[in-house]
Amino acid sequence: MNYINKKTFENFTWVDICQPEKVKLKSIAKEYGLDIYQIKDSLETGHLPKFEQQTNYNFIILRAYSSNNVSNRISTINELSNKIAFFYNENQIITVHTKKFDFLLDIDYDFKSAEQLLLYIIHKMIDSFDKPSKFLAEQVDKMEQTIFLKDFEKVSLEELYFYKSQSRITKKLLQISQNVINHIEVKGENLTALQDIKDSLFSLSLTYDEVLDDAINLTNTYLSFNAQKSNDVMKLLTIFSAFFLPLTFIAGIYGMNFDNMPELKSKNGYYITMGSMLVISICIYAWFKKKKII
Repeated sequence: MNYINKKTFENFTWVDICQPEKVKLKSIAKEYGLDIYQIKDSLETGHLPKFEQQTNYNFIILRAYSSNNVSNRISTINELSNKIAFFYNENQIITVHTKKFDFLLDIDYDFKSAEQLLLYIIHKMIDSFDKPSKFLAEQVDKMEQTIFLKDFEKVSLEELYFYKSQSRITKKLLQISQNVINHIEVKGENLTALQDIKDSLFSLSLTYDEVLDDAINLTNTYLSFNAQKSNDVMKLLTIFSAFFLPLTFIAGIYGMNFDNMPELKSKNGYYITMGSMLVISICIYAWFKKKKII
């Protein structure tokens, strides 16, 4: 769905361009006085947030969370988010994007300046990360409860990996966005709105940082429990081996049937051998108990 919407406010004009055709890039750059390479940057898949200051306008790229389902197993920046490019000055603001954003279509406020509209859109973009952060925090908490209070084997290591990847990617994306936002300069009446955006970014970064730390710790805990289970199995096998090796040795000796084995002709040889095996087993058990192995 490609379109170019133009809206005129009291003191400035807003042009919203969605999915422009590549063949029209040069004409768009010429019509609105934009740098062709920045137009290409605004359409480049996976481009990270950035800020550039030109003679006649400022150029910003920011990314908003755009995945339709926060529970999807996604782990790349393109799956998680989509970008909006801003070309703005006092008289005009141009937004370029490849994905349709509902909050761009629902704007009906009477903004007094291009800065106000810019900050409004940026705030909506930052807010798009709030719901996913709560979802990830909730899912990681559930996994933590399952590992420690229920059965750690019910936890999906694959899901935990994707939660960790999403948290890591989003955290880095927000950190880069913070750096971009710090370059934005606004007039005095818009300083409060800009500071609110910075506060939201800082809060979200802390949330994702906490989720990432929790996911890493849970991964290590899960692997530790898995290793402990393997150790318990090996311990059990070792105990069985310690019991049966000497008994198998005795059985092997008296199973050779040599002619000159006096015990074979003894009337009580069987009972003596079985008794010896029993005594050996008791001694091994007592030693294991003394060493607190079992």
